Order: sequence, then C-alpha cells, then structure tokens
Amino acid sequence: MWDSYIQGFTAYLRLEKDLSVHSINAYRHDVQLLTQYLLAEGRSLSPDQVKLADLQDFVKSIAQLGLEPSSQARIISGLRMFFHYLLIEEVIRENPATWLELPKFKRKLPDVLTVEEIDRIIGAIDLSKPEGMRNKAMLETLYSCGLRVSELISLRISDLYPEAGFVRVIGKGNKQRLVPIGKAALKYIRIYREEVRVHIQPAADCRDILFLNRRGKPLTRVMVFQIIKSLAQAAGIQKHVSPHTFRHSFATHLIEGGADLKAVKDMLGHESITTTEIYTHIDTSYLRDVLDRYHPHFHSV
Repeated sequence: MWDSYIQGFTAYLRLEKDLSVHSINAYRHDVQLLTQYLLAEGRSLSPDQVKLADLQDFVKSIAQLGLEPSSQARIISGLRMFFHYLLIEEVIRENPATWLELPKFKRKLPDVLTVEEIDRIIGAIDLSKPEGMRNKAMLETLYSCGLRVSELISLRISDLYPEAGFVRVIGKGNKQRLVPIGKAALKYIRIYREEVRVHIQPAADCRDILFLNRRGKPLTRVMVFQIIKSLAQAAGIQKHVSPHTFRHSFATHLIEGGADLKAVKDMLGHESITTTEIYTHIDTSYLRDVLDRYHPHFHSV
C-alpha cells in the first residue's frame, strides 16, 4: 500500500527537489525503515493513517537499536520530507512528523588549522614537479573560497571570473553560488594554466575542468585527500587534516575576524544558518575579546 506513495515521493525528489541519486536513495530508505517497523509491530496503516505517536514509537525503536543521534536526526528529516510531500499531494491534512523531536547530541568541533599551519602545508609542496603548481593552485583555491572537495574537483574554467574576483560554484542539489576568490589563488591558477595545464591533453569530456591529473581526467576526492594528508605530514602538522579542514578553517578565520554570519553562510552554501553557527563555538576567547573591546558595560560593576 506504500509502494505507489514511495514512487511518487521519489519522482518528487528527483524532479522538483533536484536531489542526487544518493540523497534520493537515503530518503527512500528512511521511509522503508518506517514501513518495516509498522509491519513488524502489526500496525497495518496506510500513510494517511500514521499519527505522531506511531512515529515517536518508531524513533524510540531505532534509538534502542543503538543508532547514533546524528543518524536518528537524518531519518527524522527524511520522514518529515516524505510527509511534507503527502501534504502537498493532499493525501494528508497535516504533517505528523513536524512535531517529532530531534535527538540531543553534541556536535564534534572540527579540527581547525591556524593561518601559519596552512602556510606550512602549502609551503611543503614541491614546485619542481608539474603537479606541484597544480596542488598549490588547488589548495590556495580550497582555502580562499571554502569549497567542499566535490566542488573543487568539479570546478570549471568557465566558472572563473578573474576580473570580477569571483568563482561560480555548483554545490549540493546543483545549487549555484558566487564566491569571492583571493588574488593569491587567482595568481597560482593562472600560472598553473599557463605553465602546466597547457601541456596536458584533456579527455574529451574534461576540456573545461580546471584541475586535471596527468591523464587529463578530473582528480578524485581520494586523490585530493591523499595529497593534503601527505603535505600535512611533510609540514609536521599533528592534527587530522583533510580537504574539509581547509573549509572549516576558512569559515573559522572569517568569523573570528568579525565576518557577518549570513555572509559566511552564503559563501559556504549552507542551507540553514544553524549549520554555520557551529563555527561561532570554536574559539570562545574570540567572543570574549569582542565583548571586552566593544561592549560598553562589560567592565562596569
């Protein structure tokens, strides 16, 4: 009885929400977990008969299975999306998943590099090798723009607007955003294109891809991770460093420097500002310093 609704939901996610296959499969899986639970409990309910109490019992059951709070929260998000779709289709009159409480969990604060540590990592690049200039341009771009690794490896030459100082980024859900890019990143991209990339024969479908491997193909996520990991080791950095560390550092350095939270949200391509707010908790001494310097009553008794 649920199959036709799940098929309609799948079409909705693909056509109207423009989600990736991975995201669509995850949402389908969330709904299928609920249907399996209802079946196991002997609750023969159609989607329009499901109440908040049924969903609360389901969430309690997956919590008892030892599922991580973050995974529970993701499943709840999937259920909210499914019942929202049913609401749009007028299968139901109200979304019972709206009032589902998210599990409480502590956010793990990400490792953040200092500016000096970033300089050491970039300084560890061997520029005598052809891939060295590519890696320098790549890491300067990663830090300058706060890109996700998937956004970095899919960056196109036609996405660059050097005169304006911006790059066009295709983020999650194929959403586009314009992000400022620094002069250093633009300088090394230009050198890479003129002195290295010009000698590489791009694969037929990769002529517009900016960062290529020796075979003219785009770099993979794993390759970028390995490049950064080996450079961090060469620079003597003890922290866990990944491409995402550069993104975290980009956001943290901006906010600690006094940048507007909404501006950082837009540059990162976050859907919600609550995702960006994690960066305000990284260095509480910075927040105290802001009060110390600017609040008129901070020192009054």
